[in-house]
Amino acid sequence: MATKIRLQRHGKKANAFYHIVTADSRAPRDGKFIEKLGTYNPNTNPATIDIDFDRTMYWVQVGAEMTDTARALLSYKGILYKNHLIKGVAKGALTEEQVEERFAKWLKEKEDKIASKASGLEKDATKAKADALKAEAEVSAARAIEIEAKNTPVEAAPEPEAATALEAAETTEEVPVAEAKTEEAPTEETPTEDASKEEPKAE
Repeated sequence: MATKIRLQRHGKKANAFYHIVTADSRAPRDGKFIEKLGTYNPNTNPATIDIDFDRTMYWVQVGAEMTDTARALLSYKGILYKNHLIKGVAKGALTEEQVEERFAKWLKEKEDKIASKASGLEKDATKAKADALKAEAEVSAARAIEIEAKNTPVEAAPEPEAATALEAAETTEEVPVAEAKTEEAPTEETPTEDASKEEPKAE
């Protein structure tokens, strides 16, 4: 019986997650399986992969085939790398101590990369949240200024044409007064001259 390590779909339509299983290669995708090896949730960032390392390693060593996605997941968790190192022990190229040392080093580097990615995602999320709050505050301030401008009454300024007409009327009214003063001046001086002429006659 040919066995295959593959994913079995579960969850809702827009929120699917998967079981990693070993099944007969002829069985339906979501049908009967031999053993459940772990779970894979692609909805988180980074993706959550929970797998039974020893049992998965057993099925890889006995020659179970793998789908492309299952192979990628097993490589991500270091199962294929560990299997490669163990083959080196069988060939005499490595010792078991060297295998454990190399795999521990690889595993630490992998964990550091995952932690760095998670930290970077957290920082990006915090920054995006702060930027969104700042943009929202700016929009609110602009909206408050706009509302205040609408509610403030505007004083009506006099129309230019009306002001010009008013100045013209004032100018025309002042002209006759000046002319009247100039005409009255000679009438006041005339009697004075006549009086000076009449005084000698009285003597």
